[in-house]
Amino acid sequence: MVFVKAVESGSFAAAADALELSAPMVGKHVRQLEQQLGVTLLNRSTRRQSLTEVGRNYYERCKIVLVEVEAADAIARDSRKLAQGHLRISASINYGTHCLAPVLAGYRSSHPQVTLGLELSDSVVDVIAGGYDAVFRVGTMPDSGLRARPLAPYRMVACAAPAYLVEHGAPQAPADLAQHQCLGFTHWSPREVWYFDGPNGREKVAIHGPLSANVGHALRVAALGGMGIILQPEALVADDLRAGCLQRVLPDYAAPALPVHLVTAPGRLRTQKLQSFLDYIVEVLGPQSGGRGTNR
Repeated sequence: MVFVKAVESGSFAAAADALELSAPMVGKHVRQLEQQLGVTLLNRSTRRQSLTEVGRNYYERCKIVLVEVEAADAIARDSRKLAQGHLRISASINYGTHCLAPVLAGYRSSHPQVTLGLELSDSVVDVIAGGYDAVFRVGTMPDSGLRARPLAPYRMVACAAPAYLVEHGAPQAPADLAQHQCLGFTHWSPREVWYFDGPNGREKVAIHGPLSANVGHALRVAALGGMGIILQPEALVADDLRAGCLQRVLPDYAAPALPVHLVTAPGRLRTQKLQSFLDYIVEVLGPQSGGRGTNR
């Protein structure tokens, strides 16, 4: 470092000022380096100094080494920084309640200095204007220029209460749903059409019923009361299915899973708190997680 500074400063005296050393000490460092290498790096006179051919090649290499050392030091310093501060997060009501909230304790156990503000809404929020650090989007992502990390898909299931199925019978194929009371989710467009993948490929059916709602939990409660068939995230109704309070219909058909993305604003500084959160979420809810976080 002293050698490089002496070259760039043009003299030992100037290098000494920059390094807060004495000029004789700078000269001592350079002489010791030359003795160690067994070559002359600088031609020196009382008026000026110049690099030898070996010195010029050595100087170019030393500059590269010092850049790498500086980068390594920066990484080491950053690794000592604790993730701390407040993160503002937004997610849809169902996803935030049944998939995201259950895994937040795991993040907090590793990053106790970070507090989380989770805002749930089925409306599409603006990650930039809203000042959010991260937003979870369920559904197809438009080409918005936002940074989007794919997460495990959101699996859907059609189900109804046993009492409803006893009274109305269980549909055997998607087309049968046209004759049933189906409870619609108003945030889907078009909400009157449900899709299923089966032995003959994708099928769609126009549904109708006595109720539509903008919150999946309300549809779940109505279905538990025997009002009709719902098509909702498996995470929302998993406990009811296990308990037998709801029964899956059309078991030979699968509703297309909805894509999920973790979205951040482009160009925003990736702070330690945000980067640690993104890494954790991708680990527990990402495509390689097996979707275990989406079935709680």
